[in-house]
Amino acid sequence: MERVPILKIGDILLVSIQVDMSDQTAVQLQEDLAERIVATGCHGVIIDITALDIVDSFVGRMLSTIASISKVLDAETVVVGMRPAVAITLVELGLSLNGIRTALNVERGMDLIAAARDEEQEQAALDDEVDIETTATP
Repeated sequence: MERVPILKIGDILLVSIQVDMSDQTAVQLQEDLAERIVATGCHGVIIDITALDIVDSFVGRMLSTIASISKVLDAETVVVGMRPAVAITLVELGLSLNGIRTALNVERGMDLIAAARDEEQEQAALDDEVDIETTATP
């Protein structure tokens, strides 16, 4: 069975899908990725599908499932490298890929994850300020 490589780049895991996704390969990728997110504490996952010429409903569901698993483990998912034909096919199949952000390339995907992380940290700081103000008020 082929495995999809998962590379760590800073605070991001990069998954580059270069093989046809069989059921077994997809399930193995989900398990491997969940384990790597937990082991590394990464807060971002980029899935590069540049090499995929065709995406069917199975691959679309697999991407959604991976994004959901990642989100539960506190990691933002961005799919990059989607070809126009793939985007058209996903829309025609009625797969909206809820919860998945997309970017044209890996660099833009990394920027999206960094921006999302900055927003989370700013919101956490604001929440901390509100907590301090409410506990300080008699």
